[in-house]
Amino acid sequence: MRRAYGVKKLSSYLDTVSNPLTEEEIEILIINKEIPHLRPMANMIVFNLDHIDWWLSHKQISPK
Repeated sequence: MRRAYGVKKLSSYLDTVSNPLTEEEIEILIINKEIPHLRPMANMIVFNLDHIDWWLSHKQISPK
């Protein structure tokens, strides 16, 4: 399974697939529960990149 650990790593991954989001935009999506993520511990966020790819293909991204 492909994973990104942390918001910074996810932001870097999104840049490579031509869907750039800032770390702040990702944080807002997490808070609003609009992006698939796991929080196995209080201070850790993990993103399954297969889920992120699906989400990108099915969701129009428009953080406010």
